[in-house]
Amino acid sequence: PLRYVSKYRELMKHEAEKNKSQWKTMGPAKVAVPSPNDFLQKHSKEPKLAPKKKEQEGEKLRPLSVPGRTYQPVIRIKKNFINKNAVAVITGKPKKPRHFCVDTRQGDKYLLEPSGLFPKYIKKKSYGVTPKYVTQRNEEMKREEEEYQARVLEQLKKKAMKTLSEEERTNILQGLKKKWEEINHAFQGLPVVTDTRYKQMHKEELELKLKQLEHDIAAIEKHKIIYIAN
Repeated sequence: PLRYVSKYRELMKHEAEKNKSQWKTMGPAKVAVPSPNDFLQKHSKEPKLAPKKKEQEGEKLRPLSVPGRTYQPVIRIKKNFINKNAVAVITGKPKKPRHFCVDTRQGDKYLLEPSGLFPKYIKKKSYGVTPKYVTQRNEEMKREEEEYQARVLEQLKKKAMKTLSEEERTNILQGLKKKWEEINHAFQGLPVVTDTRYKQMHKEELELKLKQLEHDIAAIEKHKIIYIAN
C-alpha cells in the first residue's frame, strides 16, 4: 500500500520556514562572522575629550599665583614617638589588678566584675542616697497639696460654709444609730416567708434604709471635720 501523506504537509513546511529565526534553531545559529579587520584597538573604549581650544591672539595668559614675601611655609616637625611613649609610661598610673575567680581544677577563670558577684554597686558614693528627682517630685507633690488645701479653704470662705461642732456631730451620729436600731428591729420582725408582693417591697425598702444609714454613719465617723453650707 502507498504511504500516507497529509494534505497539510506543504502548508506546514511553508509556516515553519516563514517563522524560523536565527535564535530558534537546533545547534549554533548561522550568523555572520566578524571581520578580522574589526579587532579591538587600544584605548578605543575610553571617552574622547573635546580638543583644546587654541588661545586667540588678543587673550593674555593668567598670571601665576606666586606667594608673597611674608609667606612662611609650614614646617612639619618630626615627632619622636619612642620618647613620647616612654614619657606616657613613666607618668601614667599603674593598672589595678583585675579580680578573677577560678572554679575548676584546670584553672579556668572568669572576671568577677561583669559576673555580678563583685560588690561593685554598694560601693558607689550614691548608694542608699535618695535620688534628686525623687526629692524634687516629693517637694512638688507637697507644694501642690498645700496649694490645693489653700484653694479649698478659699472656696469654703467664699461659700460661707461653717464647721459642724463636735456636740452637733455626736448628736447626729447618735440619732442615726438610734434610727438604724429601730429599722433593724422592724427588719428582724419580718416574716420568714415573703409570699406576697407587698411583703417583698416592704423588705426591700427596709434594706435600702439600712444601707443608707450605715453609709451615713460610716461617713460621719470617718471625717472628724464636717462643713455645712448655709
